[in-house]
Amino acid sequence: MMTWKDTIRHYAESANISDPLTANLITLTGFLEKYLEQRDHKTLQELSAELPELSAKAFKDSGEKFNEQLIERISQMDVHQIRDLLRLTTIFFHLVNSLEQHEIIRINRERAKKIDVDHPRPESIADALKFFKKKGFSYEDALELFEQMDIQPTITAHPTEARRRSVLHKQENITAMIGDLDDPRLTPHERDAQLKQIINEIALLISTDEVRSERLTVEDEVENGLFYFTNSIWNTVPRLYDDIRSAFAQQYNKTPDLPIVLKYRSWIGSDRDGNPNVTRDVTWKTLIEHRKSALKLYLDELEKIRRYLSISQNFVPVSDKLAKSLKKDEREVPLSTQFKRHYRNEPYRRKITHIMHRLRNMLNDLKGTEQELLESSKSYKTSDFIEDLDLIAESLIDSGLEDIAKFGEFNDLRIRANTFGFHLAALDIRQHSGVHENAVKDLFSVANVHENYSKLEEEEKVEALMQELRNPRPLAPKHARLKPATVEILDVFKLINQILELDENAFGCYIISMTHGVSDMLEVAILAKEAGLWWIENGSVQSKIDIVPLLETIEDLDKGAELTETILTNDLYKQQVEARNNFQEIMLGYSDSNKDGGYWMANWALQKGQMELGRVLRKHNVDFRLFHGRGGTVGRGGGRSNRAILALPSVSNNGRIRFTEQGEIISFRYSLPDITRRHLEQVVNAVARVTGGEGQKEIKTGDETEVIMDKISEGSMKAYRDLIDDPEFWEWFKGITPVEHIGNLPIASRPVSRGGDQGLQFENLRAIPWVFGWTQVRYNVPGWYGLGASLGPMLENDPTVMETLKKWYKEWSFFGTIVDNAQRELARTHVLTTEMYTRDADQRLHKTIMDDFVKTRDMVLEITGQENILDMRKVIQNSIEFRNVFTYPLNLVQVELLNRWKDALEDADDEELRDLKHALFLSINGVAAAMQSTG
Repeated sequence: MMTWKDTIRHYAESANISDPLTANLITLTGFLEKYLEQRDHKTLQELSAELPELSAKAFKDSGEKFNEQLIERISQMDVHQIRDLLRLTTIFFHLVNSLEQHEIIRINRERAKKIDVDHPRPESIADALKFFKKKGFSYEDALELFEQMDIQPTITAHPTEARRRSVLHKQENITAMIGDLDDPRLTPHERDAQLKQIINEIALLISTDEVRSERLTVEDEVENGLFYFTNSIWNTVPRLYDDIRSAFAQQYNKTPDLPIVLKYRSWIGSDRDGNPNVTRDVTWKTLIEHRKSALKLYLDELEKIRRYLSISQNFVPVSDKLAKSLKKDEREVPLSTQFKRHYRNEPYRRKITHIMHRLRNMLNDLKGTEQELLESSKSYKTSDFIEDLDLIAESLIDSGLEDIAKFGEFNDLRIRANTFGFHLAALDIRQHSGVHENAVKDLFSVANVHENYSKLEEEEKVEALMQELRNPRPLAPKHARLKPATVEILDVFKLINQILELDENAFGCYIISMTHGVSDMLEVAILAKEAGLWWIENGSVQSKIDIVPLLETIEDLDKGAELTETILTNDLYKQQVEARNNFQEIMLGYSDSNKDGGYWMANWALQKGQMELGRVLRKHNVDFRLFHGRGGTVGRGGGRSNRAILALPSVSNNGRIRFTEQGEIISFRYSLPDITRRHLEQVVNAVARVTGGEGQKEIKTGDETEVIMDKISEGSMKAYRDLIDDPEFWEWFKGITPVEHIGNLPIASRPVSRGGDQGLQFENLRAIPWVFGWTQVRYNVPGWYGLGASLGPMLENDPTVMETLKKWYKEWSFFGTIVDNAQRELARTHVLTTEMYTRDADQRLHKTIMDDFVKTRDMVLEITGQENILDMRKVIQNSIEFRNVFTYPLNLVQVELLNRWKDALEDADDEELRDLKHALFLSINGVAAAMQSTG
């Protein structure tokens, strides 16, 4: 029998994994084997080689015998052996994932060495500028385009990252050290020390709980989010501007003063929809933690800058403005005698020290009460900080030191100040429309406006809301007995006022989940009015906040343009838009639309919705931004961000864009600065190109494209709804998937369900665990289902449709993207695995899904002109082939545990149930690691 290392070598080579990655995989496995040998884990070492070998044989023709051997071998293991195997295999997959990231970095570096002006790296910023130059854009045209760009990635805390921070750190340390072993600069002694440290890190990793003992708190999520903001994002953003500057120099031989094209937002600690743990105080504390982190980072940077700017006025004069500002600083934040003596002839160091004094005072102020902080915050704002840095830059330029001002560490600091301010990322607040309606109902009741507002028709609601918005009086009398939920939501709006008073850049916008009508928008205006955020002055609306509708269901997406038309012609809401600089943001929900209508309908509804929204917003001459609520998986709008951006309709492209980044996607894109830099480079490339006119073609109502896409989507949705609306579907789904256990995983503060007294139901299940459940059992239904059922009848009636689809795949980026995303999910669907989960279940629904799988796969192959799925994406195809051998036993272990759990519920004791529950959690984490995906 092969050893584990031999197994890895054999299957990596047979799957055509690249030589450098194969070598690192073999090295990694060697270390894991050595660890097992040192601790005499002989059985575990044998299982690690035996199970994948049986797995590979089970995949071949006539492999039933080996499959039964594999199942039998797993059934003989006790829960403690299973637990140890799961921990080891999960760690292995996480380390493999990390090694793949380093392989991506290696490949990108190799490609970067071969670039020149005529051959920039594909999807780079230089590639975008080359595209513009070819189209006839002048330097001024290209710079103006970048000045239009407003990119706002938004980090969320949606519960799709199962790993703990301590585990992530150790995994990264191990893979980084493995990558460094080939460094020729290492001495023999250093290499030996590195080998020992790798074994030590593996021992620590295996000794660390993979699953948290308690559910994450919101505070934990804030800390996790800040890790990415204060490390990879903070370090990478200035490098992005180096890339933009270098690209302009390459293509136009000019280096501009660059506009800020990128700023971050966050929902962590402020997204209230369905999360009772996000309270008013939690959001305030989140804001304080953001501010504290930013100030500490700036102080570290300023310390370096102070050492760097050792310029003596004996040799280089300073500007009069800087000299004048130093006198003002000395009055307001005087330096000690020691600093004055040390920096007597070094005005730049004195200026930096004054700034540091101000920031330290601000840090100390964070320890005071909210009111004390609000009072002190007025003394030095982000704009003052930026003004001071600009003043230093101007003085350096006047003194002939332009390169010091415009390049290097000092310029990095200026970029960070303009990007992150004192808040790092602006906080959005999101809440469900139903919460607002209930609060308005309560307010109207105590104010004797209407006894039961909720019973009104939509037109009546709008009329009542507009009447009260025009009325200057508050609705709630001082001593009114409001419901606790009303008091809570009013406190949130009062909090927004406080945030804006502290730092106007720290608050983003107010988002309304499940926006169905104009009343949903005006209800938020009513609540804002109660808190002093919205009022009418001299006949004109004054507003401190952007009110953002979130369109989530297929019906809401379909009616989105109609709703937008209505709100933009509503007298009061039109003034709300004007009060916000004639600007309106609209958010599009990718997750719930997919859960509602299936993959094909959701994607088409989103595309059509954006086209129609763009037309309406442009018709009314409103500046706008579309906010794409994309999940990590294809079934939730995931996939490569740059391809998704390039697939957007041109009418909705104006340089402004937002998109969510969440779950394991955050750790993938933001754990390593090199990966972060490539991700941001690709996003900027895509946004620049679509802003410059490379958007998708206009599709007019009733033309051939719309007719065909409507038919495909409608047929696909019908097939999807027939599946999930089947009376037996929900119990079948709960029976074959670990969805009920996913709900108990302690990986996030937010519940997986929107509540209800009837337990976990399809209607209240969130989109994340819905997709997570399908992913675990290798069906991946949310990423492809319905195309086969829809296209089959269409092609029978008109076979020429296929030629149109082939043409679209080659020429229409949107269609090509959704087909390619679907084929990736088809490739990740593993039929043998699905059969194991449904082995003891009713086969009818499984057969329905598999019939459409075959039809959809065949349709995709014909559309793309491939012999096998992902033939044109060999790296992904090879990775899936390699992983399947090692993932299949993990799935079989999970099947065994699910069966044992069902049996144990009848007569097992608490300890046995606890052990099984822990093992099931480990299996869910293990499959997620192997699939590189959760929800």
